[in-house]
Order: sequence, then C-alpha cells, then structure tokens
Amino acid sequence: MGLLVFYAVITAALLHALWNALVKSGTDKHLSMCAVVLGHMPLAVLILPFVPTPAIESWPYLLAGIGLHIGYQVFLLRSYHAGDLTQVYPIARGTAPLLVAGVSVLFLGVVLHPPELFAIALIGAGILSISLVRQKDGLQNLHAARLAFVTGCFIASYSLVDGLGARLAGTALGFYGWLAIGNGILFAAFTALTSPRVLRDVVVHAKPVFFFGGSASFVAYGLVIWAFTQAPIALVTALRETSIIFALLIGVFFLKEPMNLVKVLATMATLLGAALLRFSKQ
Repeated sequence: MGLLVFYAVITAALLHALWNALVKSGTDKHLSMCAVVLGHMPLAVLILPFVPTPAIESWPYLLAGIGLHIGYQVFLLRSYHAGDLTQVYPIARGTAPLLVAGVSVLFLGVVLHPPELFAIALIGAGILSISLVRQKDGLQNLHAARLAFVTGCFIASYSLVDGLGARLAGTALGFYGWLAIGNGILFAAFTALTSPRVLRDVVVHAKPVFFFGGSASFVAYGLVIWAFTQAPIALVTALRETSIIFALLIGVFFLKEPMNLVKVLATMATLLGAALLRFSKQ
C-alpha cells in the first residue's frame, strides 16, 4: 500500500474514532447518529459545485450505496438498543474487513498476497477479541451479537459498493457528495417517521455533534472513498478499522476507561496487521 494512501486511511481512522467518542459521550444514540448523518450534508453541498458529476455508469452503485448506508445505520441503532457498545462495535467493525476480503477474493477476482491476507486476519481478530471483554451484558446477549453481525455485513456491503462505484464515477468526491446527500435525506425521513422528536432535538441539543461530528465523519469517509480508488478495497477496509485502536486510546486517556490485558493484546495484533499492510507489496 502506498504511503499517501496509508496515511490518508490512518487519518480517516483517527477522525472516525474522534466522532465516535463524541457520539459515545451522549446518552441518546439515535439523536447522535441523526446529528452526524445530517452533519454530512453542509460539506457535501459546499463541495459538489466544484467536483465533476459522477459518470452515469456509477449511478446504480450510488443508489445501492445510499440504501446500504441506511441499512447499516438502522441496524447499528438496533444493536445499540439490544447490547453494550463494547460488545456491538467490535463485532460490527471486526467482521467487515474479513467479509470484504472474502468477497473480493472469491467473487471479484482480486488477488491478495499471503502477507496481506494475514494482515487482514490479524486486524479482524484483534478487533473482534475486544468484544470478549465482559460488560454488564457479557457474551450471553446473542441477540445483540446477531444484530452486530448483520451490521458488519452492511458495512462490508457498502464498502464494496462504494469502492466500485467511486471507481466507475471518475470522481471520488462527486460520488461521495451525492451519496451523503441521499443518505441524509433518507435518514431524516426515517427519523421523522420513527422518532420525530429526534429531528427537533438535533437543532436544540446536538449542535456540537452536528457540526464537529458530522464534519469529521464526512472528511473521514471522503478519504476512505478516495483510497478505495487507489488501493484494493479489502486492504483499505481493514486499515480503516484500526479506528478502534484510536477509540481505545481516547477512552483510556481522556474518558478514563480501564485498560486490561485483552485490550492490550488486541491493540498489538491490530497494529501489527496495520504495519504489515503498510509494507505489503501489491
């Protein structure tokens, strides 16, 4: 993986962890999610006049991507209602790179060398192992685990669709700009139907998440979309999920969360996987 792509995805991972920490500090996950998703739209509107229109061949991928992002957001919310963040998040994020790598190799004809496959497996295993840290729901909450796995399937699906679509679009930012707007409109409609109070509360109670969380999330995934056009989608997806390491560090040093042996080992495995990706040859 090239140095520029590597640093772009690592930056995206850090931004992803920062906005997730902001969301985590709130008590209403639907409100926070709504604020972040709607917070994408101002930046999207600002950049679209300055980037090309996506090629027509990419439009089916654009529409599919919008639908998959909505599915991811809905199932993530359902997962958080059913179980703890520390169980749901690692399962959802840890399964995604493994699924993307499997689909890429088996169905898309992507050739990944053994060191790259080993690196992806290390990152996925490192992230998934964090879910072994028992919280109040422990590992007995199989319903939450199933929902988190479905969420991971949505993450894997939109990663593949967005990556292929951005390549066909001929403009990573143009593709993502329209994706963000479509996603924001549909998520606002979903929220208006299921919890209209949340839309009102975004304006009143969630301005920091809307402006800072939404902007950080938009830039983070914009970098990832660009990276999808520069490197194998499986490698970018795996490296992006190192965001959980930044999230752990933020939790330990700023939110005063405990660190234990499982988290240390998971961090080491994930960082080793990231290092292998950096030095792997394509």
